[in-house]
Amino acid sequence: QARSFIYVDTGALYRTIGLYMSQHIEDTKDTKAVEALLPKVSVELRFIGGEQRVFLNGEDVSEKIRTPQAAMHASNVSAIPAVRALAASSNVIMDGRDIGTVVLPEAQVKIFLTASVEARAKRRLAEHEARGEKIDFDELVREIETRDYNDSHRAAAPLKQAEDAVLVDTTDLSFEESVEKIISLIRRAL
Repeated sequence: QARSFIYVDTGALYRTIGLYMSQHIEDTKDTKAVEALLPKVSVELRFIGGEQRVFLNGEDVSEKIRTPQAAMHASNVSAIPAVRALAASSNVIMDGRDIGTVVLPEAQVKIFLTASVEARAKRRLAEHEARGEKIDFDELVREIETRDYNDSHRAAAPLKQAEDAVLVDTTDLSFEESVEKIISLIRRAL
């Protein structure tokens, strides 16, 4: 029997909340200010033309949330317990830094996907260049290192590999090889 899954990119959710907060408050680490504004945030994931688009209060912000600033605001707000995502009871493929440890600790398959900072920076640089944006490589490296440090040292749901997660290092893998490896792990587990 074929299973139907919903893909939830929690990074996109956190980036969207971070974007909203950055537009309305000075400090996106301010727990009380963020919590006070959460009821005003509506995030919707829609699939349009086979692509996941992210809407903030009805506005498509799919491109706006893919900036380095949005990533830092995402890191800030995701450390606030009230912002943490809750998983639905349906079949879900979830992507995020605390899924296996906090959001879905009983998940059937847990994969801790990683790559070197340099490999991730090169991939991010290629994404920015494809959109015609000029980004400094060394600055990207510093931002990724800072976000990794912040996320792994926060009090609420720190970034760490779940004990029962399979580590997959994609530093030297192509996108296609990474997908193949992940699908293989899921098939074996299910």
